[in-house]
Amino acid sequence: MSTAKMFFHGSDIEKICEVYQLKSEEIVKFGANVNPLGLSEHVKEQLAGRLDILSSYPDRNYTSLRSTISEYCNIPAEFILPGNGSSELIALLIQQRNPKHTLILGPTYSEYSRELSFSGSTQEYYHLREEDNFVLDVDDFCRTLDGKYDFLILCNPNNPTSSAININDLRRIVSFCNERNIFVMIDETYVEFAPDINEITAVSLTREFTNLMILRGVSKFYAAPGMRLGYGITGNLEFLKKMKEKQVPWSLNSLGALAGELMLQDKTYIRQTRDLILSERTRLLKALENIPTYKTYPAYANFLLLKIQKPGLTSRDVFDACIRQGLMIRDCSSFECLDGEYIRFCIMHPQDNTRLLHILESL
Repeated sequence: MSTAKMFFHGSDIEKICEVYQLKSEEIVKFGANVNPLGLSEHVKEQLAGRLDILSSYPDRNYTSLRSTISEYCNIPAEFILPGNGSSELIALLIQQRNPKHTLILGPTYSEYSRELSFSGSTQEYYHLREEDNFVLDVDDFCRTLDGKYDFLILCNPNNPTSSAININDLRRIVSFCNERNIFVMIDETYVEFAPDINEITAVSLTREFTNLMILRGVSKFYAAPGMRLGYGITGNLEFLKKMKEKQVPWSLNSLGALAGELMLQDKTYIRQTRDLILSERTRLLKALENIPTYKTYPAYANFLLLKIQKPGLTSRDVFDACIRQGLMIRDCSSFECLDGEYIRFCIMHPQDNTRLLHILESL
């Protein structure tokens, strides 16, 4: 079967296996952005001995889980709303806020646009500029925001650019929006991978501003996308109460709630993950600087975005060369606001990263 004009989403494993005659277990999933360490062995062991909790309903208020998140994020427990993955919370937030005019910082995750399409809100993108290394121009951004929008969506660190907005600039943006009655949603799915989390997280701003909600989850850093555990943080307790009223009761199952507590308290796993990602990210960026075929950008998440600079070489070509060796990267041609030839790949185990480097260097 010819693959010349075929397009694959990064998670379309079945289709990729069919076309390239591969088995799923043979593929190194560089496109999934999931921690290569997998689910913590300590968490597995603890959960295996606690399966009887499935015979009872979860605590409707998730008191113990919220207490653990509170300690983890250094934020009051009453600011926290657990949910069935951040996807549920994105939908609940948009449904409750019911925005009319939304600005999205792009290129970014497509789920925001999908949920907004059900709300009737207009959607516009503010494009991060490649010539600025996808670093946000805050002054220009605020000028764009002024007078037209009532809802703003940021992903920080951003997917797929791996760029991030620092806390001082975040405070400027949230304060600017607060004065203009613009509600801000910040998706911090990848924040735990950052070199210095406190440098870019907006969690502390929820103590200062009521026009802000932050979303996090366990899918990427804790390698648990099947757990469907996310949580929202906001100092706007009235808004949080209204979201909770519309939330399906017990939307997070008992095992998921317990797993969340165990994951966030697993300091050994957290340290091992950060050590691996930080060291390999530095190594990969340094190696790629010596390969003129690609341009790299500052990276705060567990993945890198590369621009292909070699004439005639496309993102599709690079994807094809990698997948034929069992390495699945992300062809970024489907992302809105990303013009040109780009690929994205997450940081895996050192030996797999080295294999990928060799393929990229050969093209």
